[in-house]
Amino acid sequence: MKTTATVLREMDQPGPFAETEPLERVELELDEPGEGELLIRIRAAGLCHSDLSVITGQRPRVMPMALGHEAAGEVVRAGTGEHGFVEGDHVVLAFVPACGECRFCRDERPALCEPGAEANVAGRLLGGGMRLHEKGGGEVHHHLGVSALADHAVVSARSAVKVPADLPFEIAALFGCAVLTGAGAVLNTGASALPARSIAVFGLGGVGLAALLAAKSQGPDTLVAVDTVPAKLELARELGADLAIQAGPDVVDAVKDATNGGVDLAVETVGNENVLAEAYAATGRGGTTVTAGLPHPSRKLEIPAISLVAEERTLKGSYLGSCVPRRDIPEFIRMYRDGEMPVEKLLSHRLRPDQINAGFDRLARGEAVRQVVIFD
Repeated sequence: MKTTATVLREMDQPGPFAETEPLERVELELDEPGEGELLIRIRAAGLCHSDLSVITGQRPRVMPMALGHEAAGEVVRAGTGEHGFVEGDHVVLAFVPACGECRFCRDERPALCEPGAEANVAGRLLGGGMRLHEKGGGEVHHHLGVSALADHAVVSARSAVKVPADLPFEIAALFGCAVLTGAGAVLNTGASALPARSIAVFGLGGVGLAALLAAKSQGPDTLVAVDTVPAKLELARELGADLAIQAGPDVVDAVKDATNGGVDLAVETVGNENVLAEAYAATGRGGTTVTAGLPHPSRKLEIPAISLVAEERTLKGSYLGSCVPRRDIPEFIRMYRDGEMPVEKLLSHRLRPDQINAGFDRLARGEAVRQVVIFD
C-alpha cells in the first residue's frame, strides 16, 4: 500500500524550516506488517525536540528517515504471530520497542532494551526489517520504530499500547513521549526522592511541563519551574508551580534561596549540559538530580565530584521516563482522567500535515509546548 510520510533526507539543515523545507511530505510504498507487527492508521502525532534534534544533527541518525515518534492511532491490520491486538484497537506508540526477552526487559527496564536500541540506531523495526520504500525502490529508515508523521505506519506490536477508545487521539498522542518521559522522570526515576519537600523542573517544554504536572501530583511544599520563556513560566504558574524563575546567571542562587539550601529533587529536560549542571547545583544535600534531556553526544558534564560523597547526592539519567509503557501509560491516563495530571493543557497547537516545517520553527523558537499534527 501507499502512505504519505514526512521524510528528512539530510541533517544539519538551516532554518527557517518553513522556507528551506528540510522535511518533505512524500508518498512511499509501505509493506504489509510482518510477524509481530501492526499496520497503524496514525490519527495524531506530536512534534518533539527529539525530532528537531535529528533535523539539526544534534541526534545523528541514518538518512533518509521518516520522522515522528510520538503518536496515537488505530490498528488497521496485524501481521502473523502473537501480538494481542485486533482491528480497530486504539493505541499509543512508544519509542523504544522492547523485545521482552533481554536482561533489561526481564528486569522491567524496557527503556534499556538492547535489541530495541540496536533497531532504533539502525533505523529499523524491532525484527530488523524496513517497511518504507521510495517509488524507485530505495529504503527509507524508521524513526525510533515509529515514523509517526505519516497517515499510516507499520510498527512492532511491542511499540504499541492499547488505550481506551474514548480518549481523544490528540490527547492520547501526548502519552507516547511527553508524558511518558516527563512524568516518568519524576515518578519512576526520581521515586527514591519522593515524597519530596521541594522539587524543581528545569526546562518547560512538553516533557518539562509533564514532569511539573507529575511533581505537583506528589504534593511538595515548594514546586519550582525554570525556563527562559516568560509565557512558559506563566503556564507553569497556572499548572501549580509555586515559583517560576527566569533562567539566567543567578538561577541556582534563586532556587537555593527559595528552598532552604536546595531542592530535594531536580529534573532537567533541556538536553543542555550547562542547564544540567545548574540543576545539579540547585539540588540540596542528600538530594537527587534527574536528567531526561539528550545533549549532543560530544558534550561533557562537569560537576564537583566530592559532592556525590560528602553531600550524599544522586545524579540519575532517565530514558523513556524509566517506564514500562504497558504498565505506566494506563496509569498516567488514569491520573489524567482523575484530574491529577491535566495533560490537555500541554497541547498548545493543532497542525495540518502541511504545517510541519513551520511547526518545527515554532518549536525551535520556544514558542510551543506540544504541537500535534492531526491526520484525518
